Amino acid sequence: MAAGMEDADGLLENADAFIDNLAKELQELYSYRDLFFENHPIEMARKKYECVEQKKGELAEKFENVDVDKQIPFAQRARFQYLKGRCYNVSIKYDARATHCLSKAVKLNPHMVEAWNELGECYWKNINIKEARACFEGALKQDRNKVTLRCLSIILRQEASERKDSESSQMILKSLEYAKEAVSKDIKDGESWIILGNSYLCQYFTLSQDPAILKHCMSAYGQAYLDPIAKGQPDLYYNKAMTLKYEENYSGALETFKRACDLDPMWMPPDREMIKIKRYLDAAVDLIKTRGKIKNKRLANMLQAVDQKMLGEYAAGAFVTLGGRRDVTLQHVRLDALTEGENENKVILGRVVGSVRSENSVPFTFGMTDESMQCIIVTVYNLAAGRGTLVGDWVAIPEPVLTTHSIDTPEKKYEFKSVRVNNPTVLFVNGRRVDHTQVAGTQVSSTYEMQ
Repeated sequence: MAAGMEDADGLLENADAFIDNLAKELQELYSYRDLFFENHPIEMARKKYECVEQKKGELAEKFENVDVDKQIPFAQRARFQYLKGRCYNVSIKYDARATHCLSKAVKLNPHMVEAWNELGECYWKNINIKEARACFEGALKQDRNKVTLRCLSIILRQEASERKDSESSQMILKSLEYAKEAVSKDIKDGESWIILGNSYLCQYFTLSQDPAILKHCMSAYGQAYLDPIAKGQPDLYYNKAMTLKYEENYSGALETFKRACDLDPMWMPPDREMIKIKRYLDAAVDLIKTRGKIKNKRLANMLQAVDQKMLGEYAAGAFVTLGGRRDVTLQHVRLDALTEGENENKVILGRVVGSVRSENSVPFTFGMTDESMQCIIVTVYNLAAGRGTLVGDWVAIPEPVLTTHSIDTPEKKYEFKSVRVNNPTVLFVNGRRVDHTQVAGTQVSSTYEMQ
C-alpha cells in the first residue's frame, strides 16, 4: 500500500472513499456475472465461470492486500469484511473464505442485514441448511427485505420435503407467502419472480395438481423475463420448462430445457429432463402404435361387447353433477367421434391396453382403446402412487378434452392424441367411481436456486 495512503497510526487516509471504490468494483463484478449473456455470445457459456473466477481473483487481491486490523478504521471494518466476503461468494461453489469474512462482519455489526443474508447463502452452498435458516430468520427480525424473504421461501420448500404431510403443507403455503412478499418489495426484481414461480410449482405438486396453479407459475416466470439479470439464469428456464412439461406442452418444454443447457452446459438436470421427456414420448407413441402389444384376437374379444354398466353413473339417461353443473346428461361416443378440445356432454368408455412408466409417477399415463380400434393416451393427475389402472380395465371419462400432439425433435417426430384428467374422482373404473383414498399429490423440487 502506498505510504501516502496511510496516516501516522497506519490507518488508511480517506478510508470511506477507498471502501466505496471497492464496493463499486464489487458491483461491477456481480454485474459481469449476472449480465454475462447480455455482453457475450451463448457460445461462451462454458467459459463463463472461468471468466468470473478470473475477475474475482483480481478483485480479491485488492482486498487481501489490506491489513484490516491495522489499516481499516474500526467503524468501517464490518462493511469491509462484508464486501470482502461477498467478493469470495460470487462463485457458484462454496468458498470457505467467504464464510470467514462474513462471520467477522456480523460479529462486528450484528445489525448488518446484508451480511447475514450473504452468510446465510454461504451456509446454503455448504449444505448447512440449519445455519442458513438461522441467518435468514435473524435478518428478517431486523428487516423484512426481499433477499431474506425469498431465501426463506426456498429453505422452507427444501425442509417441507422432509416433514409429515400436514406440516409440509403449512410450510409450502408459508413459503409461498414469503415469495409473494418478496415480490411486493420490488416488483421489478426478476429473481423474486423466479422464486415465486418456483413456489407455485412446488405447490402444484405437494398440494394440488391444479392447472390454474401452473398458469400462476407461467405468469411469474413471464415477469422474470423482463429483468435482464433473471433472463440469463438457467434456473428460470429449467423451472419454466418443468411447468410446460406438466402443461403437456412438450415442444415448449424441450426447447426451454435446451435453453437452460445452453446457459450452463455443465449443469446436468436440464439435459436429463430432456431425455426423460423423449423416453416418455417414445413409450407413448409405441403404446398407441402397438395397442400395448395385445394380439388382435384378444383385443377383439376384449372389445366385442361393450358393457354399458361400466359407464357407472354416466349411463344413458342418468343425470350427473360435473363441477358446478347439475343435471348433466352424457352421450356415450366412440373415440373416433371426439373433436379437438372440449367434448361437452359426451362420455367415452374404453379398455386399458397398457401404461407408460413415469419416474415420479406424475402423471399416471395409460393407453385406451374402444370398438373404433383407435387408441389414445390418457394422463391422470392427482392419483396416488400405485393406484393406477391395469390392462383390461374399463375406464369411463366424462367430457374428455382431446389434444393432438405434434412434436418435432432432431431425432424424430412424435404424433399422438391424448386426454388429460386433472381430477381422478370423475373417472369410473370397471363401473366404480375412483374414490378420494386413491387421490394424492407427489413432491418434486426445483433446483439451482440460491447458487
